[in-house]
Amino acid sequence: MSLEKFIREIPKVELHVHLEGAIQPETLLALAKRNNVDLPASDPGGLRQWYQFTDFPHFVEIYLTLSQCIRNADDIELIAREFLRGQAAQNILYSEVTYTAFTHYQNYRIPFGEQLAALNRAIRWAEETLGVSMRMVIDIARQVTPEEGMITAEWAIGGMNDGVVALGLGGPEVGNPPEKFQAAFERARAAGLPAVPHAGETVGPESIWGALKNLQAQRIGHGVRCIEDPQLVEVLRDEQIPLEVCPTSNLCLKVYPDMSSHPLPQMLAEGLNVSINSDDPPMFNTTLTDEYLRTARTFGFDIPVLEKLVFNAVEAVLLPTGEKGELSKKMAIMFTELKDKYPDVAGI
Repeated sequence: MSLEKFIREIPKVELHVHLEGAIQPETLLALAKRNNVDLPASDPGGLRQWYQFTDFPHFVEIYLTLSQCIRNADDIELIAREFLRGQAAQNILYSEVTYTAFTHYQNYRIPFGEQLAALNRAIRWAEETLGVSMRMVIDIARQVTPEEGMITAEWAIGGMNDGVVALGLGGPEVGNPPEKFQAAFERARAAGLPAVPHAGETVGPESIWGALKNLQAQRIGHGVRCIEDPQLVEVLRDEQIPLEVCPTSNLCLKVYPDMSSHPLPQMLAEGLNVSINSDDPPMFNTTLTDEYLRTARTFGFDIPVLEKLVFNAVEAVLLPTGEKGELSKKMAIMFTELKDKYPDVAGI
């Protein structure tokens, strides 16, 4: 059996993926049709071509178009169902999904309660019909005001017993340091809600330091630029702060010129707590499975390394202890069964 087939079959967990950024062209067409929105193309192939990453302004253009097609709670439930269907097809049993609720309130005044209810309807459907699940990281988009960030924090706190597991921070790092939203994260922390901000992709180690010192980050989205600061590497290793690494995203945003230049092997060699994630999969022409395949192919990762990456993600989930233990046990059993089934896995 080839390692490629093995990777496709292994059970997985994903910690860093944006719900809006995971909308497939087919789903966008359905949304545009029901809401009478004109798109740059009228078929999945044309939209897929338009999706292809060229630069950050084009990426923002796509995101804005997607957002214009989400008009009500039914639209939100649709994108969540289709997302979970795609995760199930990759054997991704559980996902912690970044979701920017304020955008949909700002655009079409969809109340947060209605948004959350729609997401939870999709979760219940997926658990019952697909055997997969997700929880939400409600994130602040860095370009909003601190006051608007506080609104998001209050919403996230209100959803803590209804599927929300963390407060996130996304959007353009440049010009929007973590400190801008320190008050919102302090409010969330006081309520017991973990902080999982993006930091250290397009801005260097100072962004990660800011997330740790000022936001008390429990996990870091991206974090790859930590490798530029030995002292930061030491702190992240000693405290085992999970880093949600998204390799293809890093290449598209020109943080690194190609996969062979990516610091993932160095991060693992340094003993950092790393997981693999897809970020905005169709926009970066990837999937979580593809991320495992590409990194294994480039760096020669064997089954023990891949298993380590998978279980780093499992251990970093923000579920209650009992649910986390059940997920970990289920994943371990499935992984062992797969290794027993295919004892002679060859390289890619």
